[in-house]
Amino acid sequence: EAYDAYADAIFRHCYFRVYQQELAKDLTQQAFMKVWQYLAAGHAVENLRALLYKAANNLVIDEFRKKRETGSLEALQETGFEPGIETGPDLERQLDQQRIRPYLQRLETDQRDLLVMRYIDDLSPKEIAELLGETPNVISVRLHRALARLRRLIPPYVFSF
Repeated sequence: EAYDAYADAIFRHCYFRVYQQELAKDLTQQAFMKVWQYLAAGHAVENLRALLYKAANNLVIDEFRKKRETGSLEALQETGFEPGIETGPDLERQLDQQRIRPYLQRLETDQRDLLVMRYIDDLSPKEIAELLGETPNVISVRLHRALARLRRLIPPYVFSF
């Protein structure tokens, strides 16, 4: 049930950090396995969704550390799968994500992560605060600042038709 409910969101969370489809799939699978092992060990979980995001976040960080050690972090960021455009109700959202991605990459990692969690993963400020160990007010302020910075980076013509 948890996989059906959260797998797509966890995949997006990973993908918008590593920009490689196969790696994001692997990280998603690993996140679910880590949470499964945690539950199988008899640990209680109050917020399963938060735990899945935390596990995915930690796996992404571990992946960046591995890449940094081999000197290929830049290659990881430069190479990546371009998500295909599909028709249907999510077309506009997919187009917006493709247009905004280069500008997201220019933000600091903390700002980018907050915006992805809020506007792509659809997490509330309260949920993000739980994940990051902050107060919802602090998260709201940081989101506001990150969004203002992103708006300054995006030229006006990017979203005009």
